[in-house]
Amino acid sequence: MNERVLIIVGIIAQYFLSEQNFSNEHEIVEELLGAGFKEDEINEAFVWMESITLHPETNHKIPQLVAPKMRLFSAEEQKGLSVAARGFLFQLRLSGIITPEVEEEIIIKACHDNEDQNNLAEIKSLTVLTLFANLNYDHSREIDCIIENKMDKLYH
Repeated sequence: MNERVLIIVGIIAQYFLSEQNFSNEHEIVEELLGAGFKEDEINEAFVWMESITLHPETNHKIPQLVAPKMRLFSAEEQKGLSVAARGFLFQLRLSGIITPEVEEEIIIKACHDNEDQNNLAEIKSLTVLTLFANLNYDHSREIDCIIENKMDKLYH
């Protein structure tokens, strides 16, 4: 759709939004022709507006927003992960850097056969190793940001 057709659509919209009464679309067409627009441009504008209003579901699919899923940590996991470590994993998952599956893998590795609580540094190391082992995606940027403790750069 070219710029002139968009201008026509804007003019037609102004007609509908204004308090001017018009008997039919021929009145609008005559005014548009008088303003120097071509008949095929006017027809294209009406066809586009008709397709938008009569078939909105096929023309503009609005993505559904999905609320992030909260993960509850078991008593064993809370014992094995510090609050900072759990917050770090939550932040990574919420921002889309790791998937819930990768988060689960990190938690299992951290809590398996470990008597002591894992602190933030240990979870960062484990996260880097897990991301490095995941060959489906190049996580080098994320790994660099985690190692350098520059979490704000992960979002930009």
